[in-house]
Amino acid sequence: MLLTIDVGNTHTVLGLFDGEDIVEHWRVSTDPRRTADEMAVLMQGLMGAHPVLGEDAVDGLAICSTVPSVLHELREVTRRYYGDVPSVLVEPGVKTGVHVLMDHPKEVGADRIVNALAANHLYGGPCIVVDFGTATTFDAVNQRGDYVGGAIAPGIEISVDALGVRGAQLRKIELARPRSVIGKNTVEAMQAGILYGFAGQVDGVVARMAAELSDDPDDVQVIATGGLAPLVLGEAASIDEHEPWLTLIGLRLIYERNSPTT
Repeated sequence: MLLTIDVGNTHTVLGLFDGEDIVEHWRVSTDPRRTADEMAVLMQGLMGAHPVLGEDAVDGLAICSTVPSVLHELREVTRRYYGDVPSVLVEPGVKTGVHVLMDHPKEVGADRIVNALAANHLYGGPCIVVDFGTATTFDAVNQRGDYVGGAIAPGIEISVDALGVRGAQLRKIELARPRSVIGKNTVEAMQAGILYGFAGQVDGVVARMAAELSDDPDDVQVIATGGLAPLVLGEAASIDEHEPWLTLIGLRLIYERNSPTT
């Protein structure tokens, strides 16, 4: 089976594929201080604890990371612990099939290219991927499947943390839907501002992007992904699809294009 690993700034998501089907998945915190040995123990422990799988289930690896230090350690993991397993690390030179139409293509995060590939594969272009992670990113893909650019905004958790730190009478709150958009207490007022504020941001940015991507903005598919996407799904009217494993699916596609066994 193929083990896919998506390393984000806050969380790392691992998914195990049997063919095109994701059969198991895990989410752990991203810790840049973890050594290769610690990462290997964590990965093998997760798989070894599964009642069906076991640590020898992996016959392929596909990895992308937005954290350079973690990527460095993962290279060592693949060398020391999976040396006989074909592996693909998404970086410049790896075949993705996505043309990056940016001023400086190498500046685009690997996860955003992977998402663009998966979104175009699943839903066709033009499309927009909204990824609710540490940052909220908007990635635009044209009719041909080219990555044409995007937008980056502070993520939901970053905004909550900033309010708690900079507001003298405010504190960190649970990310939950309030009873009403008109908050009846400070916590609900903050929750309403975060939830409906981000939903409005998503709809506003998406509407402007869609107008630039297509003569008919209604033709543009909008796909949400990322750990915090479920919080906003019911409030952002512009979102058409929710695919929580979009990055993992993209990693599977890239592995298939680059694996020496295919």
